[in-house]
Amino acid sequence: MKHLKEYLGKMKAAGLVAAFCIDGQEEMEVQGLTFDSKAAVPGGIFVCKGKNFRVEYLKEALQRGCLCYVSEKHYELSEGTSWIQVKDIRKAMPVLAAIFYETEQQPVHLTGITGTKGKTTTAYYIKAILDVWEKKQQKAETGILSSVDIYDGKEQEPAKMTTPEAIEIHRHIRNAADAGIRYLTMEVSSQALKYKRVRGLKFDVGVFLNISEDHISPCEHENFEDYFTSKLSLFKQTRVACVNLDSAEKERILSASRIAERVVTFGTTGAPDIWGHDIEMHDGKISFRVRCDRFHEKFHLRMHGLFNVENALAAIAAAYAYGVDVESMKEALASVQVKGRMEEFESKDRNLVAIVDYAHNRLSFEKLYDSVYKEYPGYEIYTVFGCPGDKALNRRRDLGLISGLFSNRVYLTTDDPGTESVSRISEETGHYVEMVGCPCECIEDRALAIHRAIQDAGEKKTVVLVLGKGSEGRQRFGNLTYDCPTDSEMVRKSMNNYDRQTIRQKVSRRS
Repeated sequence: MKHLKEYLGKMKAAGLVAAFCIDGQEEMEVQGLTFDSKAAVPGGIFVCKGKNFRVEYLKEALQRGCLCYVSEKHYELSEGTSWIQVKDIRKAMPVLAAIFYETEQQPVHLTGITGTKGKTTTAYYIKAILDVWEKKQQKAETGILSSVDIYDGKEQEPAKMTTPEAIEIHRHIRNAADAGIRYLTMEVSSQALKYKRVRGLKFDVGVFLNISEDHISPCEHENFEDYFTSKLSLFKQTRVACVNLDSAEKERILSASRIAERVVTFGTTGAPDIWGHDIEMHDGKISFRVRCDRFHEKFHLRMHGLFNVENALAAIAAAYAYGVDVESMKEALASVQVKGRMEEFESKDRNLVAIVDYAHNRLSFEKLYDSVYKEYPGYEIYTVFGCPGDKALNRRRDLGLISGLFSNRVYLTTDDPGTESVSRISEETGHYVEMVGCPCECIEDRALAIHRAIQDAGEKKTVVLVLGKGSEGRQRFGNLTYDCPTDSEMVRKSMNNYDRQTIRQKVSRRS
């Protein structure tokens, strides 16, 4: 445990301190660090952060025995309360976290993945490869911080956000190191980069997948340039940058990547270091070949979606940077399936296929429909999705137009409406669906929308796409989040009903 004066000293050295008062408590050992008042402990430091912060949270933390608070504002509270006023709470949080969790000398190898689409699948591909590699060396399973779940050797739980806050990230790094984990793979969102959640970390490998306009709203990024620049900043803290030559804006991405110590390119066009070619699909299985200066081998993917070749090439590039053998890469990619990503469910009569996927922005919708048209020729396409409230406002136009253009029918439903009404969001989105001549229906109950789409399929060859939530088992209404069944659970239930109905129909006709 470090003394309070050490925290103050290091924040002063970083130029973060505006004012402070810790008289008489300099030698006190810090016992905890949190921004959650309910997790405050005696002798801890409480961080006042976020637009939703209330002084009542600070009072609760102090009542629970916190030693000191850190904030951008000084609060007139009881005498004897220690406080440190900082110029930027976002810059202060990773400094505090690194001191408390003793991660200043980074104890694990970090892989960071950013991009508009494919972060989660790529993260699990990389984890799977590193797991196989580490197992061969009798080492521990590797860790992951993803938008699906978190594993650090000590904690395993569903994720609440794509990239956690700095204090949580450093806790997971500490847990991983203590559990003997050598590699930790994490998704790095544009918000995490913009708001300094990963500030001070050094990524041994940083992967830039792709870029497309997304997360544009008053509470996220004011415009595409802000979004793009935030993502490019990953390279400032990266040793080996892995860059996709198939991405839009590739020249600018490559230019920015040169700040890293080394660059490894991947893709199917140009002359990448990791070149994917001869992409084939047989009986729903995807294969492709990869050529680089170390090998020229054929790979197989368990997961559907031709776009997953891009994610696999990214994972191979990261593994290449770490020096992983090609057999470990091949073994892992042939077996891994990511929850809520291209999960396929097929009816007994094979006329109906339902696919659950996290696709939730323009780029992911475009790539998904392109893949479905190639993998399921002759099938009608029914799409179930919603748009979030209060953010990413451009999605209502983009997803409405794309789904309407490529679907035979669209069912608009709930997807984290926040403070907006589902009907209003659906009305705005539905305007664009119908603009391109596609019938559209709004069903606020997500389970009912999924059930309706599957039942409406009848006996026609149909693919039902259930998009946007993936494996998430929660919905945000107002400022609160509620548990709910996952899309996979709801699809499975509706598919069972469809199969029973199909069997009854067939028996009836024979009689």
